[in-house]
Amino acid sequence: MAHIEIQNERAFPVNEARLREAAEATLRLTAAGEDSALTLVIADDSQVAALNRQYRGVDAPTDILSFPSDAPPIVLPDEPPYLGDLILAYPYASAQAEALGHRLDDSLALLVVHGCLHLLGYDHDSDEARREMWATQERILDALGIPRDYLPALEGGAGDEGLH
Repeated sequence: MAHIEIQNERAFPVNEARLREAAEATLRLTAAGEDSALTLVIADDSQVAALNRQYRGVDAPTDILSFPSDAPPIVLPDEPPYLGDLILAYPYASAQAEALGHRLDDSLALLVVHGCLHLLGYDHDSDEARREMWATQERILDALGIPRDYLPALEGGAGDEGLH
């Protein structure tokens, strides 16, 4: 079973069970297996903007950032392999879902799936890698019952401004 820690210090109104389900489905439906661990931090826009500026050189918030652990994943005695951290900007992601007319729980779950795939080494930095990541992501979204029409608006084409 996956070990998913959710940190929500500002008590943003998220459906933690749905976020866990999204992470667990991603781990189960990829080569990662279910016995892995990760942390999901629900943050505000300023926290994510600061991390985005520091690590990506982009002076703005975004919906989600992924910080993979060292490769191979960190292994501690009596602990599952640690995949890394996801930092979700709740206000940004919530406004994005509302603007697009998407259900918030499903939109946040999509972001968790996308972020988990980055923790697992998937990327969209080339056409081939993008096709592989999108196919895997679609398979997971189907399993979660998230409409595929959520993807085009969030993935924004060539620049992928919405998902990181």
